[in-house]
Amino acid sequence: MKVLIVDDEPLAREGIALLLGEEPAISSVAQARNGAEAVEMIRESPPDLVLLDVQMPEMDGFGVLREIGAEAMPPVIFVTAHDRYAIQAFEVNAIDYLLKPVTRERFSQALARVRERIAAREVDNQHVRALLAQLASPPKHLARVALRAGGKISFVALDDVLYLQAAENYVQLHLKASRHLLHVPIATLEASLDPAMFLRIHRSLIVNVKHVHELETGPHGEYIMVLKGGARLQSSRTYHDKIKAWASNPF
Repeated sequence: MKVLIVDDEPLAREGIALLLGEEPAISSVAQARNGAEAVEMIRESPPDLVLLDVQMPEMDGFGVLREIGAEAMPPVIFVTAHDRYAIQAFEVNAIDYLLKPVTRERFSQALARVRERIAAREVDNQHVRALLAQLASPPKHLARVALRAGGKISFVALDDVLYLQAAENYVQLHLKASRHLLHVPIATLEASLDPAMFLRIHRSLIVNVKHVHELETGPHGEYIMVLKGGARLQSSRTYHDKIKAWASNPF
């Protein structure tokens, strides 16, 4: 299997190259230092797999994807630092991705999935086409919600919301000095929230990360989010990896 590593950071490229060196199925490894170089190399000699960094100057990973096009793009595993929008796009479109710093375990898992699809000839670029379509139309996120009570309509800026809590088919908005009930399921509201601002930590809890003061680790893989006002919110283990990614430094 021929692999192309695309990353503007030499240390990151070398780290992935070392991991690839441990894989007997890898026959050759090439490296591209930027997006433009990657496009040229993919067009001249298409690899079997591209490990593509998202955050690069001038032409980023998504720019490479657009330039090559979904039909001509080899199988790809994206590599990204903390980027909530990118991660959401990958998960929605079933795209393989790795979070920096790349661990041997996650790397091996992602590589194994891609190898299985290539061996079974199940490489289908419909996921890449869907990703490109989503990137071309960035989602519009809610800035406020309207609340109806007593014949009046009041407005709450989501920036002021500390966290949201599911209550059957309703959502309770927790602010510093008040609470409000919104007649909408939490999953429906979550789809309209800015993922860079709101992080789901439990099936019934979504936190405004702007108001998080510190993060404590629990004994069973859960986290305790301590908000600036003193509220303490416990996550479930289901969301451990997402919270860990959010809490990691983007370098």
